[in-house]
Amino acid sequence: MIRPARKTTPQSDADAQREPGAEGGSTRIHVSESQPVTLRAANADADNDATTTGAAPARPGRLVRFSRGLLKSLLPFAMIAAGVSGYKYLKATRPEIPKQPNMERAFAVDTVTAKRTSSQPLLTLYGTTVAGRQFDIRALVAGRIVKTHDELREGGRINAGETLLAIDSFEYVSARDEARAQRAETTARLTEQQASLKADQTSLEHAKAQLALAKADVDRAVELTSRGNLSERTLDDRRQIVLQRQQAADQLANSISVWEARIAQTRTTTQRLDVTIARAERRLEETELKAPFDAYVTEVTAQVGRITSINDKIATLIDRNWIEAQFSLTDSQFGRIVSGDGKLEGRPVEVRWTLGGETFTYPATITRIAARIASANGGIDVFARVLDPMKPVPLRPGAFVELSLADVLFDDVVRIPNPALYDGNTVYVVKDSRLDPRPVTVVGSNGSDLLVRADIADGEEIVTTRMSTPGKGVLVKRMPAAPEVGASADVPAGSIRQSRAP
Repeated sequence: MIRPARKTTPQSDADAQREPGAEGGSTRIHVSESQPVTLRAANADADNDATTTGAAPARPGRLVRFSRGLLKSLLPFAMIAAGVSGYKYLKATRPEIPKQPNMERAFAVDTVTAKRTSSQPLLTLYGTTVAGRQFDIRALVAGRIVKTHDELREGGRINAGETLLAIDSFEYVSARDEARAQRAETTARLTEQQASLKADQTSLEHAKAQLALAKADVDRAVELTSRGNLSERTLDDRRQIVLQRQQAADQLANSISVWEARIAQTRTTTQRLDVTIARAERRLEETELKAPFDAYVTEVTAQVGRITSINDKIATLIDRNWIEAQFSLTDSQFGRIVSGDGKLEGRPVEVRWTLGGETFTYPATITRIAARIASANGGIDVFARVLDPMKPVPLRPGAFVELSLADVLFDDVVRIPNPALYDGNTVYVVKDSRLDPRPVTVVGSNGSDLLVRADIADGEEIVTTRMSTPGKGVLVKRMPAAPEVGASADVPAGSIRQSRAP
């Protein structure tokens, strides 16, 4: 039994086929893949009807679908196999390409001729100038500043002995005059005491003479009394006179001792006043601050009218005739020079200061070595004093300078440009137009060139051109000398290809 199908297109109806069923003459509609979905739905309904009526579905339709799916699965593998077969065929039938001759590349290089010699290079060093002597000048007395030097300002130039500033001296003049007055008073008192002492000394001499006469009179009286010519009363009176004369002499002697003590005390007072006067005069002199040497002025704090106290900073003075260049030597440089010459002090140094595109040269001498090794770079700081920092132009502290210091004398060395050294220990010599590596030991430098010791004979050519892939046996061609202006070079710069038999 066939149910009515949905509306289809004419093409779909034409493609539909009927197939007799196994039982009851039932038919089934087979729809191709290109038919619309409505026919497929019709087939599904037909299968359902067949199942309902007890009829078995047709087996030939399932085999067709299975064959069609198997074909789709095997088709990609067949295409891959065909492609591989085609590639092998094309590869087997490709034409033979004629072989090109093997070309070896020859590198164009510059060379220098080796020459063994003795050399004493100059070390090129860099440093800064520093003040060899500077100090902070401070007020020695307190008071109001009443006068300052015209050059007492930042960057000013002061000559030795010039007055930097003056402090009000009224109090200090008064103290000096008062001390002088006390000294004069003490001197007058000392003169008075010395006169009194002299008078007592004269009186003592007279008293001693009177005492001697009184004693002689007593001796005569004793003799007369023993004879009976003089009474005992008279003898006692004369003895009383001797005692009185003795007492007067003793009083004068004591008075002289007192005067001598007073005079000594007055003299001590006089000496103390002399010190006071000297101190007052010193304080008076210190009201004027004078420059101790020719100096540059910096960090000025003093102004007219300012009240300053003792030890207040006035300015910083830098000795303009004592400028030093400070630079560093590496451990190897320091050890090499010291071991070769024994000491570093006293060696001459050339200092160069570039200013405004012009370079000025100053001779200098190494005077001292820093007490400590610089922990930042491991070098040793060295100081060289500039002999005349005022010529050709005044050299001030803080300038960046370049220095030249003679190194030790190196014997039996070869001088090569810096690009000629590879890996720090190898140079290449041209031998039969090929590179031959030679081990070297770098012992020093001279500007941009290196001093090396190596097994290199005089006259051998050392490659100076920097190569990316150097090695033993690499073919090279030496470049000719630079042509004159307008002349043409025989060989262009760059590499050259040279034919080599296979």
